Amino acid sequence: MDYDIGTIVTGKVNGITKFGAFVTIAPGKSGLVHISEIASTFVNDVREHLTEGQEVMVKIIGFDQSGRMNLSMKSAIVPVDVAPIVSQPEPQAAAPAEPTFEDRLKRFMQDSNNKISGLKKNSDKKSTRRRSR
Repeated sequence: MDYDIGTIVTGKVNGITKFGAFVTIAPGKSGLVHISEIASTFVNDVREHLTEGQEVMVKIIGFDQSGRMNLSMKSAIVPVDVAPIVSQPEPQAAAPAEPTFEDRLKRFMQDSNNKISGLKKNSDKKSTRRRSR
């Protein structure tokens, strides 16, 4: 079989480390699934998601300078488009809009400027008192 980048294959976990898992996809062909490529959620401990001997589906995402395979489990998951069961969605109450990043940044900058101007006023008052003595 040809092992090119983008190929999805089934392999067997043959070693687990704190930074990922080694997966054998054919005799003499194995690669590393880095901890960041195991699941789409945060993975604190690889052993919570994988066990040695477990068969997993992986996608070949690259090769390093030594020719070793870099594998991904989360990229091997193919999203499935599911047709809705109900033909028309139920009306939903308008949810409060969550502020965007730009809105939060603007608010932070305003608060920061207010605090800085307050500090400057206090430091100006203190410095004028010292000079008058």
